[in-house]
Amino acid sequence: MRSLMEVQSKLLPDLLTVMQKRYEILKYIRVMEPVGRRTLSASIGQSERTVRAEVQFLKDQNLVQIHASGMSLTKDGAQLLAGLEEFMKEVSGLKVLEARLKERLNIRDVIVVAGDSDYFPWVKKEMGRACVSRIKESLSGENIVAVTGGTTLAAVAEMMTPNLHKCNLLFVPARGGLGEQVENQANTICAKMAEKASGRYRLLHVPDVVSNDAYHSMISEPTIREVLHLIKSSSMVIHGIGDAITMAERRKTTHEDLLKIIDEKAVAEAFGYYFTEDGKVIHKVQTIGIQLEDLKHIKNVIAVAGGSSKSKAIQAYLKQAKHTILITDEGAANELLRGNP
Repeated sequence: MRSLMEVQSKLLPDLLTVMQKRYEILKYIRVMEPVGRRTLSASIGQSERTVRAEVQFLKDQNLVQIHASGMSLTKDGAQLLAGLEEFMKEVSGLKVLEARLKERLNIRDVIVVAGDSDYFPWVKKEMGRACVSRIKESLSGENIVAVTGGTTLAAVAEMMTPNLHKCNLLFVPARGGLGEQVENQANTICAKMAEKASGRYRLLHVPDVVSNDAYHSMISEPTIREVLHLIKSSSMVIHGIGDAITMAERRKTTHEDLLKIIDEKAVAEAFGYYFTEDGKVIHKVQTIGIQLEDLKHIKNVIAVAGGSSKSKAIQAYLKQAKHTILITDEGAANELLRGNP
C-alpha cells in the first residue's frame, strides 16, 4: 500500500488531498448526522460554496442523502467510510503517531483519532466510536464491563452499537455518582451503553465520595455489596482521565485538600486518586467502587481522554497504568510527543 501511495502522490499529487477532504466530510456527517450544510462548513473550516460542491458530488455517488433535517450517510457511504479508515490513517500519518506514542508511553496500545477535542467537540464522538470498536474486538464469552462517568464516556455511550458478537454483556458503574449532571454520571452512562449494546446492567446508588463511617455502613448493605462484587469482577474497565484541579472542584473538595492538591502540583485524577507529573499519588478520596490496585487484575483497561490540554494529565496517570489501552486524539498525541523530545 505504501508503494501505491507514493506512486499516486507523484502522478496525481492532488488525488490524496481530494480524497482526504471528502473523507473528512463523510466522517463528520457520520458522527453528527443529520447535519446541515452550514454547520458542516463551520466545523471542517471550509467555505459553504466548497462544501455545497463536495456534498453534491457525494450525493451523486449515492454516498450521502439529504433530508429536511439535514445530511446523513447512505449505506454505501457508511461502508465506504469503514473501508477507507485504515488507508486514511496511513495517509494522514496517524499510524506513525500511534506507534511513536505507544513506544514513548510504554503502554499496551494506543489508538489516535484525527482532530483536537479541545477545539472540535465532535472529536469526542470519534474517540467514542474508536472505543466502541476496540471494546467489540475484545469481547468473548461472558463480560462484565465497568464504566466511569464524564463527558468523554458519555460520548462512548452515544456511539455504542448492538453487540454483534452476541456475547453475554453486563454493564456496571465503576463507582458512585459525582453529583454532576445526570447524563454524565456513571449510572446513566452504564444504562445507556447496555441499552444500545443490547446488554444488561446493574446500578450503584451511592455517592462518589463518602466519609469513612458512611463507607463502612454502605458497603455492609447486601445490595451494594453484591454490585461491588460484580464491579470488582469486571473483565473490562472503560474510564476517563481528568485534570486534577477541575476534578477537585467538581467534587467540591474541602479547602484544605484543594490546597494540598495545588501545592503538591497534582495534574491528573482517575478513580479518586490525584497524580503529580511523575505519576506519584499525592491524594486519594474515599470512593465506593474500583480502586487503582484493582486494575492490575482486570484483563482489558481502556482509558479514553483527548484534547491538547489533557496531555500532562494523560502522561501522569499512565505512569501508573502501563497495561492500559489509550484512546486519544491528535491534539493530545502531538502535545505528548512534543513534551517528550
